[in-house]
Amino acid sequence: MKFKWKVAFLITIAAPVIGLFWKQSQPILENFGTEDQLNYADIAWLLTASCLVLLMTPGLSLFYGGMVGKKNLISTMLQSFISLGVVTMLWVVVGFSLAFGDPIGITIDGVKYGIFGNPFQYMFFDQVAELPHKQLGASIPFILFALFQMKFAVITPAIITGSFAERVRFIGYLFFIGIFCVFVYAPLAHMVWHPNGLIGSYFGVLDFAGGTVVHISAGLASLAGAIFLGKRKKPHHEPSNITYVLLGTGMLWFGWFGFNAGSSLAANGTAALAFATTTICSATAMMTWVLFDRIQGRKISALQACIGAVVGLVVVTPAAGYITVPQSFFFGAIGAVVSNLAMHAKSLKKMDDTLDVFACHGIGGIMGMILTAIFAGKEGSSLMNGGWAVFGSHMVVLVGVCVFSFGMGYLIFFLLNKFVTLRVREEYEEIGLDISQHGESIGQ
Repeated sequence: MKFKWKVAFLITIAAPVIGLFWKQSQPILENFGTEDQLNYADIAWLLTASCLVLLMTPGLSLFYGGMVGKKNLISTMLQSFISLGVVTMLWVVVGFSLAFGDPIGITIDGVKYGIFGNPFQYMFFDQVAELPHKQLGASIPFILFALFQMKFAVITPAIITGSFAERVRFIGYLFFIGIFCVFVYAPLAHMVWHPNGLIGSYFGVLDFAGGTVVHISAGLASLAGAIFLGKRKKPHHEPSNITYVLLGTGMLWFGWFGFNAGSSLAANGTAALAFATTTICSATAMMTWVLFDRIQGRKISALQACIGAVVGLVVVTPAAGYITVPQSFFFGAIGAVVSNLAMHAKSLKKMDDTLDVFACHGIGGIMGMILTAIFAGKEGSSLMNGGWAVFGSHMVVLVGVCVFSFGMGYLIFFLLNKFVTLRVREEYEEIGLDISQHGESIGQ
């Protein structure tokens, strides 16, 4: 056991040691604008949006922590919180370069479409400084763009933790975060959001703020984790603190304005539209969820209201800046009903996805992508605008992303388990991960 912790320590300490001697190169001027092109309103908004998105990860820790049993509250919250450390370091060293470096991929009709970025181009934030990048945020400093995107990378593996809560070893989870970000998140971010990415540029898929990159990838990897780690010894548990869930939901909803409205990368009308569609979709989903529960014979609960609100936020994410306000009502209603049905499906219950991450984020992200293909897109391209182009490409990519995220997620769990046992011992699961993994409890 000590050897694995030594490896983790050496990997962590390598970054500051190498960084001490890393020599930054001068930016390639043809890729960058000048200081005169910086827009201070955009900079102020993106700084604010970055702070809002960062707040989402502590919000998620409260959201998840309040749902698990009391003996696993601290461990569950820490699994989200520790992502702020692991992913931040990894993003600076190589993650950002893999996601937004020059494309490495395939050439179609003489045009190169990226699958992942050049890992060495922006290593240790080389060339990532105050000047704006002409293709990646032309009115804000490139370093601000990199930091804004970093917050998305931070929360994505944290979302996955809810699926295997109460039974995963912390050391295994730490390694999983890093591997997932390098081999799943970064390539998807590149393919969807880089100007020459395969999914966004060649297939023309619309993902305004991360329905594909964040929620589908996390949701399908969550399903893989729940299946691989197996069911808990005692699958049923009482939520430890509903007030934590309410507080976490409020923080997530608040932070999501940065997540969606910030993805306009400017203080403009698109940001305002995304702000509006985000909150309206979430409100509609919350109300639809609790009332749908009631007509199904279930009581209206604070916990379910929170889950409904978060599902609405997930569903609208890929379309927030593309759809109208009236359409956002429909997104929230249909997304809530479908995710609610999925959460109570017997087949999913058998897999013991502890906090129903797949039903909420996976199904919610899938619904968002489908609805985006129906309603978003220029005239003649989307389904509602009289065309099949956007819808067809979305469906092809949807299948591909689901297979990729689930397959890679399961492969990472499988291979990692060969070196680091991922599941805690039965007796440790019985006493709870707070004590067995961290030597802490909420009673202290």
